[in-house]
Amino acid sequence: MNKGPGGKKRWIPGFIGMVAALGFLNVLAYRLHVRLDLTAEKRFTLSPATRSLLKHLDGVVHVKVFLKGKFPAGFRQLSESTRQILQEFRQSANGHLDYTFVTPGKHLNDTARAALYDSLAARGIQPYNLQVQLNAGEGYSENLIFPGALVDYKGKETGVDLLESQGGPGAMQALNNADAQLEFKFANAIYQLQQKQKPLVGYMLGNGEPLGPEVYDALNILQQNYQLDTIDLSGDPYIPPQFSAVLFLGPQDPFSDSEKLKIDQYVMHGGKVLWFLNMVNASMDSLRNKNSFVAFDKGLNLQDLLFTYGVRINADLLQDLQSDAIPLTVGSAGGKPQIQLVPWPYFPILTPVSDHPIVKNMDPVLCHFVSSIDTIEGARVRKTILLATSTYSRSLGTPSIVSWESVKLAPRPVDFHHQPIPVAVLLEGKFRSLYRNRFDAATIARLNTVFPAPFLMKSGENRMIVASSASLITNAFTQKEGPLPMGMNRYTHYQFANREFFLNCMEYLAGNKAILSTRTKDFRLRLLDKTRVTAEKLRWQVINLVFPVLLVLLFAMVYRYARDRRYSF
Repeated sequence: MNKGPGGKKRWIPGFIGMVAALGFLNVLAYRLHVRLDLTAEKRFTLSPATRSLLKHLDGVVHVKVFLKGKFPAGFRQLSESTRQILQEFRQSANGHLDYTFVTPGKHLNDTARAALYDSLAARGIQPYNLQVQLNAGEGYSENLIFPGALVDYKGKETGVDLLESQGGPGAMQALNNADAQLEFKFANAIYQLQQKQKPLVGYMLGNGEPLGPEVYDALNILQQNYQLDTIDLSGDPYIPPQFSAVLFLGPQDPFSDSEKLKIDQYVMHGGKVLWFLNMVNASMDSLRNKNSFVAFDKGLNLQDLLFTYGVRINADLLQDLQSDAIPLTVGSAGGKPQIQLVPWPYFPILTPVSDHPIVKNMDPVLCHFVSSIDTIEGARVRKTILLATSTYSRSLGTPSIVSWESVKLAPRPVDFHHQPIPVAVLLEGKFRSLYRNRFDAATIARLNTVFPAPFLMKSGENRMIVASSASLITNAFTQKEGPLPMGMNRYTHYQFANREFFLNCMEYLAGNKAILSTRTKDFRLRLLDKTRVTAEKLRWQVINLVFPVLLVLLFAMVYRYARDRRYSF
């Protein structure tokens, strides 16, 4: 072997060069965040819309995430996924985004902690009560966790609920869906905060639309995310084109031809319409002091207008075995009534049936007294069914008697064999005017003096959403609690995904459709086969424990052999 006096000195420059190279690579790795996304669903790749949003920020976004602490495995995964997506956001934002993870109320007294928890709940970040197992024989402890974040941009702040979907097929699927929605939720929050002027949205009046506590949550949501104003369709000469979208919520009175003409021309000139219509006169108020009532067609005089656009809302009532529960007196004990929650088939729990961004990965939605919707084949408009009943539903024609007696009798599954029935439909395309070829030149000339834009017989590319129940976005209220969130059962306080559905509908019509498209991400759960895990446990333990050791020993033997051959005489 070469052991001359200069042998060791020849290694010094190489050693210094190796140290310098490692130092340079460490500095480069700290400065640059580069990662190849090899996942099939592109889990770690931001959409072009999100990257564009982050690159054009002219201020710093501060994100405070409340997911620091000792959590079960599912929440630890959600915390890590949130950290990874925010790291991607920071890289695309060129330093205009920073984030921290904190434990809410860690160093506060009980009073201050309770105030903080109330503040987070008011911002839409709902707490979850987790049971954490202590040491053996010590039982469980209960901890409140707030799986959410506060996003601040130029002094404006909004809350992000990272685990908004809590129902569905199970806890693992709910957490997986939450992972898939992280990009959309943070991107949408930043988009809302950086808007210099929010879109103008109109709440339509003039046909008996409600303005009481039952629409408190819907109007509050609109005021938080958009500029909101009212439009009196019966008094105003037209719907101003400045409105990005208008909302028809539960009108009670028929629409006149002049009112339908105003709606039609608003649509022809690109106006977006969100319809939540009750075609049948049916409500729980009708059962408050009597045992039954007759449900009948309201006669809103909108069928021809909607038919022209591509749908028909039928004057029927749907029943579904997949339904919400209401309290009912089922007997008495000791002179006191016995009240029990029983399923009420007129309150179907609707299932998202599309991969459209509006309803992708969304929990079920609750509605009351809903009608069926038919799509019209002849209309040259794309129809996407957003919500539908389950496969155990049926349609009842009107007039129809709605009675408490129907609850006391067990439903016959053989009567509920209908295929899923659509109740909310998205329409997209070029709509034809209801008044196409109906007016002569003189009438059109007179209309052009009234409307702010020329009379059109066909629209450009446009979109609208039609739903057959106003209860999808109205809310319950009580004397004690006041207005409740939309979609919440006033008796069980379970909240369905009505609010998420409404926000997504409005965002698709009046907001950034490109940002909403990030909701289509779908992360597949790749769970282990429990049967194979049990059967092949020993084999994989040996592979994981013994094989790496053998591999290291083999490498050492080859290295020693090669070294001996190189330096032997």
